[in-house]
Amino acid sequence: MIPARLLVAGCATFATVVLGAVAPAVAAQGDRCLPPEERRAKIAGHAVVPLSKAIRAAKVPRREVVRAALCEQGGRLVYVLTVLSRDGKVTRARVDAGTGTVLAGH
Repeated sequence: MIPARLLVAGCATFATVVLGAVAPAVAAQGDRCLPPEERRAKIAGHAVVPLSKAIRAAKVPRREVVRAALCEQGGRLVYVLTVLSRDGKVTRARVDAGTGTVLAGH
């Protein structure tokens, strides 16, 4: 069994690496993905649900999420998840970062 503090640290590291590496690449026209310092502030201030909860809400195995970004879309914060399925198909899932609810178009 993995100690809770290692599990939490691993999830935080995963979120930082994944979100930090690709945020500008997944924003749609007119949307703005948060830069690292803003993203950290939103996460630290509990303004958004954890990335792991967003992934579970989208019903996507974490290992299949190849990119994630925290973006402003339509006046709200949204996790944009890029998913690679086992058959090689790439899709996007959008999850409201404030509530953890999957948004239309998933």
